[in-house]
Amino acid sequence: MQNAVAIRPAISRTGGKQRVESTRYTTADHDPLIGAASDTELLAWVCRGEEPALGGLYDRYHRLVYSIALRIVGEREQAEEVVQDVFQAVWQSAGGFQPGGSVAAWLIGIARHRAIDATRSRRFRARAREDQLDEAQVAHAAPAAESDAEVLIVRATVRAALAELPAAQRQAIELSYYGGLSHAEIADRLGEPVGTVKSRMRLGLLKLRDLLKAE
Repeated sequence: MQNAVAIRPAISRTGGKQRVESTRYTTADHDPLIGAASDTELLAWVCRGEEPALGGLYDRYHRLVYSIALRIVGEREQAEEVVQDVFQAVWQSAGGFQPGGSVAAWLIGIARHRAIDATRSRRFRARAREDQLDEAQVAHAAPAAESDAEVLIVRATVRAALAELPAAQRQAIELSYYGGLSHAEIADRLGEPVGTVKSRMRLGLLKLRDLLKAE
């Protein structure tokens, strides 16, 4: 593989970080060795730092990796990011491939794990945004206070309004804002589904806002 270094690199480096280019590679067209090599040979060359070999694997499998990622994450943009992550992982961890195994199956496994991780990360960010929204609703509902005395009055007002809520709604809100628990932790504490907890909190916050506006 003497002339491999002359082929366009499969890795671009921007901001000090290695990243697999998203455009289609043409390494097989330029180097017959890449096109004729087996998957195992390409992976062995990747282990030696031969970037064009990674381009060869990308040419062969990026569509398969993308289709797997898209089925799991459900969004094209995020699926494309998963493809980037997968081939960057191949570049960094090619030595972890077990000889005698299937390179295609190995790539599929990496794709599945990266896509599942991406989905979990997206759900975590969504939950965090929901928590921030709930906090903003309470802050918006409560009257503003300018002095320590007014703060005490506001707290008492909120407590009085909370007391008028149905017990289930009040308990969920108190566990969140006074107990510092997440939706999942509240659900675990109460033995209720997370969706039920979220619904109770939203209904309770809406009623709390109306009660505080009436004060």
